[in-house]
Amino acid sequence: MPTLDWTGKQDAIHAAEKVPYRLLERDSALSCGDMNSGNLIVHADNLEAMKALLPFYRGRVRCAYIDPPYNTRSAFEHYNDNLEHSTWLLLMYPRLER
Repeated sequence: MPTLDWTGKQDAIHAAEKVPYRLLERDSALSCGDMNSGNLIVHADNLEAMKALLPFYRGRVRCAYIDPPYNTRSAFEHYNDNLEHSTWLLLMYPRLER
């Protein structure tokens, strides 16, 4: 099976381990609906949010929308989406693989 290799891949593999676990905190001002519905919307850095969900939801999540940068070669107001490919892969790997 083919594998993808890039500069810094080993750093990407261990990147998620460096992000500390955080507890999710409910914000009543932003919350609505039935708390017991089993649905969540989490507004946070996607790697931190997914790591916070792991202890409670590992293997139970059916859909996660993380809205990652797509490396479109464009610069936007809040972030630069024009990354060198290996830098983009470094960012994406821990979010998609781990």
